[in-house]
Amino acid sequence: MTTVEDPSVALAPSGLRRVLAALCLTEITSWGILYYAFPVLSVSISRDTGWSITVIVAAFSVSQLIAAAVGIPVGRVLDRHGPRWVMTTGSVLAVPAVVAIATAPTIPVFFAGWVLAGVAMGAVLYPPAFAALTRWYGDGHVKALMILTLAAGLASTIFAPISAVLDDRFDWRTTYLVLALILAAVTIPGHIWGLRGPWLEPVRLAGAHPGIFRNAVRSPAFLALTIALAVGAFAASAGVFNLVLLLIERGFSPGLAALTLGLGGAGQVVGRLFYLPFAARTTVRMRTVSVIAVAGLSTAGLGLTGVATVLIGLAIGAGLVRGIFTLIQATAITDRWGREHYGRLSGIMSAPIVIAMALGPWAGSVLSMWSGSYAHAYLILGAVAVVAAAIGAASIPAAVSPK
Repeated sequence: MTTVEDPSVALAPSGLRRVLAALCLTEITSWGILYYAFPVLSVSISRDTGWSITVIVAAFSVSQLIAAAVGIPVGRVLDRHGPRWVMTTGSVLAVPAVVAIATAPTIPVFFAGWVLAGVAMGAVLYPPAFAALTRWYGDGHVKALMILTLAAGLASTIFAPISAVLDDRFDWRTTYLVLALILAAVTIPGHIWGLRGPWLEPVRLAGAHPGIFRNAVRSPAFLALTIALAVGAFAASAGVFNLVLLLIERGFSPGLAALTLGLGGAGQVVGRLFYLPFAARTTVRMRTVSVIAVAGLSTAGLGLTGVATVLIGLAIGAGLVRGIFTLIQATAITDRWGREHYGRLSGIMSAPIVIAMALGPWAGSVLSMWSGSYAHAYLILGAVAVVAAAIGAASIPAAVSPK
């Protein structure tokens, strides 16, 4: 998956396999417990505590905002020291965070638990994992990223049912305590053991100079890229979290709507399988613009039709495009500015993306009330994504080759 010609790769093939296997396991577990367990348990939390769903979701959204803010300093540390102790520290912090959430007697304590969880997420979810694979795998990083996102795509498939079963048998507090034990047992040793290895300086792009980080951050291309990906992620997040409500509005039963949402998630996994051949046949600009544009068109399509089979097909197609979009985001920095400052550039770029994704579910609901229906909200979200695709056309710095 890498080549001996790339001097920035300092691990033997067995070491690379260890890193990738460890990250696949820890990302599935971290995403499943810190992110995907919440939608499953939120109704039980509200019913048991009497806290409104709006307040509970606000606490979760705060965690996403904290994760976005933490990502910037985490990226700086990653570039200098590597992912091992950054991600291990995040795993260690995640355990008391989940325990605090599980045992929270009041809303302020519940919020405090999610704030700590946000700090942990900023250190253990995709951005630091992407940085680790991008540096260690060298020229083979795209295939490694694809494998990681394929594995992490199973997080909801694994942990949503586990959370539901535990909640049904016990309660939401016990469920989170059990999940905290799983988190500690899997991710802490996984990061300590799996992320061992020297962290060498990456190869600099031909023609690049020591000021590339500063110039990249200040460039119109970086601004356009960040806006395009953040707005695209906003539309995608709003579309995913409000899909069940849209489908129920269209006459679906809650069960069929939930199944359709699940099929869209499966579409994400399938979409990632197509990324390598897609990338080989397209330029950086073409795939950035086309993926965001198609995501927008599929979102608008969900707002246009009322035919059940078409809605299901569009939901699956939208999921497929979202799967590719994840890899567009993961490779955006290296495609344009190389691997030298991936951690810092990715941290800065990811912050507004995570914020946009945190605001998306709430914004989708507000748009539906403002426009009169979820169908109208999806038309607006589709138009927003198409505008983001147009902005993405300006995201290529002049020094980058078309491929």
